Amino acid sequence: MQPRGPWVGRAVPVTDLGLAGHVAVVTGGARGIGKAIGVALAAEGVHVVVADLDEVVGSETASELGGSFQRLDVTDTRSVADVAAAVTAAHGRVDILVNNAGIVRDAQMVKWKDGSVASIMDDATFDAVMNVNLKGVFLTGREGLRLMVAQGRGGRVINIASELAYLGRENCSLYCASKGGVLSMTRAWAREFAPHILINTIAPGPIDTPMLGIEQTSPETLAKESMNPLGRLGRPEEIAAAALFLAGPGATFMTGQCVSPNGGAAMF
Repeated sequence: MQPRGPWVGRAVPVTDLGLAGHVAVVTGGARGIGKAIGVALAAEGVHVVVADLDEVVGSETASELGGSFQRLDVTDTRSVADVAAAVTAAHGRVDILVNNAGIVRDAQMVKWKDGSVASIMDDATFDAVMNVNLKGVFLTGREGLRLMVAQGRGGRVINIASELAYLGRENCSLYCASKGGVLSMTRAWAREFAPHILINTIAPGPIDTPMLGIEQTSPETLAKESMNPLGRLGRPEEIAAAALFLAGPGATFMTGQCVSPNGGAAMF
């Protein structure tokens, strides 16, 4: 993917980034951060393939974007291969892959009650988190990178991690570990596929999305989530702006990097 057109460094670029006619696959693209990234890419003329488990909401989002929908289970090898085949058949190319699909299963490793062990985090929770957040990135990344290499046009891969990969958090060890794995895998891929495919990560802080569950979150928890120098939660479009930068010609000298819009909670 060669840079084309001017670049103006703005929070939400409004100039032509030279992305018109490109094809992007956004996993978990039906809502939240994934949808916001799809909106930003579509505004630049990218055909966005919304790849998500939720057929109803995913199809609605794809229609809003003027894109297309593919049902995708990122934990299933066959599902990933089928989506890759369908996108190739329909469009003949994949230029941008955004690995956004993820889940949160907060739990203590060991719960204590009256000085004795009450329960321990189970294996099923471990498997669920790792299968979506880490194995899912591996499976979709493997297929997306295979297509990009075969096409010979280069490409961009943007993996979504989390600031918690750096900070850690009590009662959230599995999520933290899975996102730390995404960071490490990104760096390894960046070296493996340079210089033709650029692979970077976005590690957001807490973002006001359905995953965070604002409506069900206590005021105390919300206050804790907002404890950063900017004193607030992030917005999905602020993460989308980072993704748009990494997908465009302004990021041609970036690979293996992590951009972390987190309100200053973690500073690298």
